[in-house]
Amino acid sequence: MPKVEIFPSILACDMAHLADECRRSVTAGSDGLHLDIMDGIFVPNISMGFDIIRVVDQIVKIPLSVHLMIIKPGPYVEKCVELGADTVLIHIESEGDIKGALRKIHAKGARAGITINPETPASSIDGVLDEIDEILIMSVHPGFGGQSFIADVLDKVKTLRRKLPEMDISIDGGIDTQTAGRSAACGANIFLAGSSLYRAKDMAAEISAMRANAQKMYNTGLNS
Repeated sequence: MPKVEIFPSILACDMAHLADECRRSVTAGSDGLHLDIMDGIFVPNISMGFDIIRVVDQIVKIPLSVHLMIIKPGPYVEKCVELGADTVLIHIESEGDIKGALRKIHAKGARAGITINPETPASSIDGVLDEIDEILIMSVHPGFGGQSFIADVLDKVKTLRRKLPEMDISIDGGIDTQTAGRSAACGANIFLAGSSLYRAKDMAAEISAMRANAQKMYNTGLNS
């Protein structure tokens, strides 16, 4: 079965101490780091530029998952891999040749993923399933951290897990130990968490608790 993994999202970290925050995530037991890049067009916010990938890749040597919340990802996906991304996630709702962009990611030797916004149906990605290694389900509206978990997306997680038993299914938005468990019970196996981890008094304990609960609930979901 797909492995349960925890990726802290550095959008929620203390940017004034980025290197320390990245290293803290490694020490705490994270499986990788998640980086959100926003263009202010696809989403109503602007975040880190592409050089943040290079910087973080120089700081730590764990996998980097890069989420492109940009209107036209195609021209940028190869650059993301060249700068250090191990996984590049693009939105099905974005513009341009989506399948071609996913193929570019693979051609560069990285994992390719597709992201689905809360209101977008699972069926929207049927045409690219043969090009992806991961499906990211947004459990908040993309563009801002600290939002509340949208439970309605769990039906989408269930649908995709039944259809794709070997696929990595990640979830992002309002993820803490409790919501990770609920998502895992429906079939999610990768958990992208920002505020709940970086604001925790003990990040290592929080990651450990999230992982344990997610694994328990994932197994429960498989056997139900």
